[in-house]
Amino acid sequence: MTAPSIVVSSVAELVRAMQDTGIRQIVVSGELTDVPTLRLSPGQVLQGHDDDAALIFATGIDGLQLTTDNEVHDLHLVASPDRRAIHNDTQVESLGRLVLGEVTTIGQVQILARDKVHSGHVEVAGLDIVNADARAQADRPQGFGVHVLQGAFTLWNMQADAKVVISARLIGLSAGRPAAPVLGSGIFVSGAGFEGGRLTVSLLETGEIHSDGRIPPGTPDMITGGVFTVFNAFVDTVRNLAPVVTYGQNDMVLDNWGSVDHWVAEEKITSYGPSGIGFVNFGLVNELEVEAPIETFGQGARGFNVYAGTVNRAVFDRITTHADGAVGIQISQPIGYLSVRRGLETFGGTGDSLVKGVVLKLSAIALSVKPGGSAREIDIDGGVTTHGDGVAPLEMLGVVGRLSIEGGISAKQGH
Repeated sequence: MTAPSIVVSSVAELVRAMQDTGIRQIVVSGELTDVPTLRLSPGQVLQGHDDDAALIFATGIDGLQLTTDNEVHDLHLVASPDRRAIHNDTQVESLGRLVLGEVTTIGQVQILARDKVHSGHVEVAGLDIVNADARAQADRPQGFGVHVLQGAFTLWNMQADAKVVISARLIGLSAGRPAAPVLGSGIFVSGAGFEGGRLTVSLLETGEIHSDGRIPPGTPDMITGGVFTVFNAFVDTVRNLAPVVTYGQNDMVLDNWGSVDHWVAEEKITSYGPSGIGFVNFGLVNELEVEAPIETFGQGARGFNVYAGTVNRAVFDRITTHADGAVGIQISQPIGYLSVRRGLETFGGTGDSLVKGVVLKLSAIALSVKPGGSAREIDIDGGVTTHGDGVAPLEMLGVVGRLSIEGGISAKQGH
């Protein structure tokens, strides 16, 4: 009779154990190198024996393939950064319940519901993607004039059938390091399209995220997001517990195309690249709370944008932009209540900015309500200030029911 649990300390033992469907739990002792691509059988659990437990995969191959009802715990998985450290077999009918707990990877973690996969739940409780490059993944959501690069962590229900629902609870996800961001998006969760299969997430909770899409200059139809809830993703709560930073061209920091009930960012939101927006909304957000500053440094990198969909209630700490074309807040759709606690300030003049896949000239207006944009109420404490030559602090081309600004409105040109 096969033992339900086994400890392995060599690659040969590991491969044998995975092929034995009678073994329920495989415990890895120590660091194993030059590991081939592995496939967990349905129902198998893979875990580390101690802090040193690691699987170092051979160069240039994908790492661990999950099937149905698998769990991976307390393990380092190291693949080439441009390969997948963890991915799933799309020829099984269900993910079942996939669990990742206290896992560290080099390489992308990619879970796709496509081909035969029509159901399942994904549970993450601690996943640190130290390094990954997702730019070569050819499947990219398309909408609003742009394609979205996949993330270091990608969970995507790609089934066109609207009856297919994948569920998830995702906590403790972090990606990249300040001097070495992941390449592509950071955290990416998506349904099939504006119609089709849905992804429902009860909680998406992130730690520190550093991402850089490395999108070439002059590429208006490609974007990334540090944390991106893409179309047909229905999320009860997003919590960003640590800083989220993007570094490159068209790298949004927080981006929503889906439907989020409550989004809370507890630490700073920073964008360094051209046309990288602090928070951009094309979907539905009921309540948005950004409890730390949003700051952008790149040309055309706005602070907060509502281009489609709506936000019912948005509360910000402070928004600052530094470059030409970098609007502080731009509202192009009807929204509800918006407040800023510690001021809105821009330092740039007029310059190019990416708007829905098209590069337009924008001035770094602090608060801009465009035609078709409206707000029920706007409260700003700490003033509204611009520094660029000829840049107005306010642009009111839509309707605001009540506007209250404490701390003055000033255009400090040339300062």
